[in-house]
Amino acid sequence: MALISGNALFGQALARQGVDTMFYIMGGPINEALLAAMAHGVRGIDVRHEQAAAMMAHAYARVRFKTGVCLGASGPGTMNLITGLANALIDCAPIVAFGGASPMTAFQTGAFQEIDQLAIMKPVTKYADRVLETRRIPEYVDMAFRQAVSGKPGPVYLDLPGDLLYQQVDEDKVYWPPAASSIVKIRPAASSELIAQLVERLSQAKRPIILSGSGVLWSEASPALQAFVDASGIPFYTTPQGRGVIPEDHDYFFAQARSTAFKEADFVLVVGTRLNFVFSNGKPPRFSADACFARIDIDPVEAGCNPRVDIGVVGDARAVLEQLTTAIRGKLTPSSFAPWREKLGVIEAKRAPVAELALANDQLPIHPLRLCREIRDFIDRDTILCVDGQEILNYARQTIPSYRPGHRLNSGPFGTMGVGLPFGLGAKAGKPDHKVVVLHGDGSFGLNAMELDTAIRHKLPILVVISLNGGWTADPDQSKPGRNLGYTRFDEVAQALGCHGEYVENPEDIRPALERAAAAVAKGQTAVVNVVTDWRARATTASFTSFST
Repeated sequence: MALISGNALFGQALARQGVDTMFYIMGGPINEALLAAMAHGVRGIDVRHEQAAAMMAHAYARVRFKTGVCLGASGPGTMNLITGLANALIDCAPIVAFGGASPMTAFQTGAFQEIDQLAIMKPVTKYADRVLETRRIPEYVDMAFRQAVSGKPGPVYLDLPGDLLYQQVDEDKVYWPPAASSIVKIRPAASSELIAQLVERLSQAKRPIILSGSGVLWSEASPALQAFVDASGIPFYTTPQGRGVIPEDHDYFFAQARSTAFKEADFVLVVGTRLNFVFSNGKPPRFSADACFARIDIDPVEAGCNPRVDIGVVGDARAVLEQLTTAIRGKLTPSSFAPWREKLGVIEAKRAPVAELALANDQLPIHPLRLCREIRDFIDRDTILCVDGQEILNYARQTIPSYRPGHRLNSGPFGTMGVGLPFGLGAKAGKPDHKVVVLHGDGSFGLNAMELDTAIRHKLPILVVISLNGGWTADPDQSKPGRNLGYTRFDEVAQALGCHGEYVENPEDIRPALERAAAAVAKGQTAVVNVVTDWRARATTASFTSFST
């Protein structure tokens, strides 16, 4: 009878799932489990805070379109994963998180770091469970990965009691589920009746638009979406998280006419995203009260949960878009909506030069728009851009386009500060051959700034640009409590950790600093460019919250 430990089973189970990278901080009782996974070729990237581990796994998932993995030691180590997992839950990103736990034999005895981690994790994950038997570890791991990607993706948590990890069991009694590579992805299609209804309503429309989100990424539907846009001639817009699914220099993308398109659209096709605060829940005055809304979503609950949705279509985004592209042949062509696009094009042509002029601002302190222009003109189309902050996030959203699916990451609908640097490192770990640029607010950068050390230790060279406006958000009248943080020389902090550092105060010096920093990154060194920006500059954006009655 050959015996095998729970730790060894865990390492093998991760390898069978195709895991090649995991993010973690060492500690009991997961150390031997980590070593077992590494013995099977899984790269371990140890971070400086478990929150960042979950965020890195999130970014890895986004750029690779596969499940990210993170781990925490028992008690506080596992609890520190929560913010990153909650962010992934709201962002619908597939992560599997493992937490070491007190021995089951000592539950409810006041064991070291004992707390009911499973109960705590349930509200911030799509699915949470606890391993109850050592020989079933491969089953639990397999279930966790299936749950993360089935239907609407999301984070999953699995509790690993220490005594079960170290227990030895008969190897012949271990059940191994089929390897993940043998599982065929299910793509549910829409009924023919619903497709016919959609085409009928589209045929009646004069001013349709498409709103797409990151569900298009997870269903690998970018080519299908572009094919439908090209065939139908319908203008398209995306959520901040779903940008790049179609290159934003496409003829049917009218960034400067967004507000007009929303207000005047008579048909709105929502694909793979929620009608949440990002789109004012589809309500007037942002959208016409008379507009017809159709929504394509793989989650039956999501498909019809908003009262604005007239036609709810449950199905995989790629499958349904392919159905629609076939169904409109002979019924709709780009010429069908030419007058509508012409109107939006006129607005675009009028506003674009004005917007471009604002980007050329030479003021001191540097206006964030000028910083965004310099970054926009410096990066290439394939660069992965991670943006995190308040003012700089909104300015970048308005000014820096995206051209590749999954190559734009930001704080997301949960508004989590501190994701920028971890996202950048997770993206670099997932796509080491791609350039990664992180555009950070100074407040949000401080939350996970020590992950620069992770970048150095694990040879993850990225370019970090900080908009240093002295604190949280803009504050023209200096009335916000705790707003001011001072003008920290993050470039010097970066240098102390082994990074290349630049400090910029004049707009004409931004580009040379970026070039020197990029040269350092090309040689394998993470670089930080610390740019002093105007503390009064307040980005305009839709109002997301109201705290008054």
